Amino acid sequence: MRLTPAERPISRVTLDVGRDQGGEPGVWTALTAGEARDLARLLLLHAGLAEHGTEPVGPTPEDSPSY
Repeated sequence: MRLTPAERPISRVTLDVGRDQGGEPGVWTALTAGEARDLARLLLLHAGLAEHGTEPVGPTPEDSPSY
């Protein structure tokens, strides 16, 4: 997974997940700042669940509004 360099003036966060197993160009997405924050929150939530079981970890969506 690779994030676009910060020195490029863009208004969206781009995420490139790399090439597929056959070497073909992979999937990428362009996210708004709010979408990127939501994705980060969900990734942290799922990482916590993977580490600590099924108990919710971190803020709920109601605690972390999108911008």
